[in-house]
Amino acid sequence: MSAASETTTTAPDEAVLDHPVFAALTGHQAHLAIRSGSAVAFDREISPFVGSALPGADAYADLATLLGPAGTGAVAGTPLPMPSDWTETFRIEGFQMIGRELAERLRAASVTVDPEIVTLTPADSAAMLDLATRTRPGPFGPRTGELGRYLGIRDGDALVAMAGERMHPPGFTEISAVCTDDAYRGRGYAGRLVEAVAAGIVARGEVPILHVAGDNLGAVRLYEKLGFSIRRTITFVGVQAPL
Repeated sequence: MSAASETTTTAPDEAVLDHPVFAALTGHQAHLAIRSGSAVAFDREISPFVGSALPGADAYADLATLLGPAGTGAVAGTPLPMPSDWTETFRIEGFQMIGRELAERLRAASVTVDPEIVTLTPADSAAMLDLATRTRPGPFGPRTGELGRYLGIRDGDALVAMAGERMHPPGFTEISAVCTDDAYRGRGYAGRLVEAVAAGIVARGEVPILHVAGDNLGAVRLYEKLGFSIRRTITFVGVQAPL
């Protein structure tokens, strides 16, 4: 990575982060997209997130077709005014953070290998889903591991911590599913895994981003210590289409 520090890189356009789901599913992750008109979504076993290029009622019309009667999804960004026949199933206020300082530090650093960190494979899917179900870092389904590179730390055969890549807007990759088994908290696993995942992102010439709930102050402080800064507030809203 030291050689990369000598290369001048062009900063990616942050505007794509205003609509991260749509930018990801019409860009690098288009092969994972389900589409109907302006609306896009991941397969439900991969992620519940949906997006649209249109505002207001037009967006919800296409989303209704995409989700089907009483279908549900999760919107990330500035919520659109919801039609009266739709239902809001949850709302989480959070922060979108960008790791420019972390990226600069990693570009200037020599590659070091953390001997405890392993690359997770499809054979680890059940263990990944179990850990995410118990620790609840955010939406995680049976096929979420298909979104990108996931790394973990094991104690014997048990997966006790992990982090990986989720949405991939052009020029950026989101770090997600950062979680540690309760019995192993306080050992610095989350920070080490986030840095390791970020190193792979930076090696591709991209910038790491992440999203965190606004009331998770411990995580916000950890990410700021690692070199992330808050770009903006962001709202995650669960939506359910009408019958």
